[in-house]
Amino acid sequence: MSQQPISLPAKLINGGIAGIVGVTCVFPIDLAKTRLQNQRPGQQVYKNMVDCLVKTVRSEGYFGMYRGAAVNLTLVTPEKAIKLAANDFFRHHLSKDGKGLTVLKEMLAGCGAGMCQVVITTPMEMLKIQLQDAGRLAAQRKPGVMCSSKLVATNPMLTRSYNVAVAPRAASATQIARNLLHTQGIQGLYRGLGATILRDVPFSVVYFPLFANLNRLGKPSPDQSAPFYWAFLSGCLAGSTAAVAVNPCDVVKTRLQSLSKAANEETYKGVVDCIRKIMQKEGPSGFLKGAGCRALVIAPLFGIAQVMYFVGVGEYIVENSPLRLMSA
Repeated sequence: MSQQPISLPAKLINGGIAGIVGVTCVFPIDLAKTRLQNQRPGQQVYKNMVDCLVKTVRSEGYFGMYRGAAVNLTLVTPEKAIKLAANDFFRHHLSKDGKGLTVLKEMLAGCGAGMCQVVITTPMEMLKIQLQDAGRLAAQRKPGVMCSSKLVATNPMLTRSYNVAVAPRAASATQIARNLLHTQGIQGLYRGLGATILRDVPFSVVYFPLFANLNRLGKPSPDQSAPFYWAFLSGCLAGSTAAVAVNPCDVVKTRLQSLSKAANEETYKGVVDCIRKIMQKEGPSGFLKGAGCRALVIAPLFGIAQVMYFVGVGEYIVENSPLRLMSA
């Protein structure tokens, strides 16, 4: 496939559809992952993923599990499309000598894909995390306890200077984005960019070569494609493996991008400071929080993505629409 001319619009469509379908299926697990990663020792609201989902439904209703899904569904299309299309693009150009890609070149292609996607991933994750973690913060508040929230108060200096009790109210992704742009500029949306790069680049370096080699094992012959189910299983296995491998970076990213803090929750100055404080206060196990949830999120997400490629939905749409002129 890497020696064939690639259709960029088709790859973008495949990645977009895969992202929307995948996120819709696994978003509640992703919400549980975010809340579990943000828990501190002695302030645990949830015991595990199932407990988190049960308590979320009880306190916030069924749709509480999809808090933050709108921003994710909006931005996951360009995010996944860029990631998958960029990997195909780099693989195509790295294999122009007519030979198969070496593992090193596969890793380079994955690295390039990871670097491209963070342009969308960072602001998407920044907004999504605020919405997902709001329920955990609300659960930690007790009647009569004074607390401050940067998502509720528009003046962060006021909430730092005075111990003011505020009634929590839901903030939309648009309100959060507008407030960040007003107070911090564009860099506010890209808070945690370094941690996002540390997570997504290694993820892509692990995932894409691993998937390519696993998928190759299922081919009946070098000239034939792997079966439908094999592409799905290869995507699931490669995705879950890469997800667990980079989970420590995901924990750091989640902590850095969380604007609102519960009482006695520490703040972090940067990636190194965050790593140091997690190690001191929570030990190595702190970096594995939410690893199971993340594996359950990523596995079907990328399995579905590879199925979209296998079926060729994007190619069909391009061939039967004006988009075929763009891919000519």
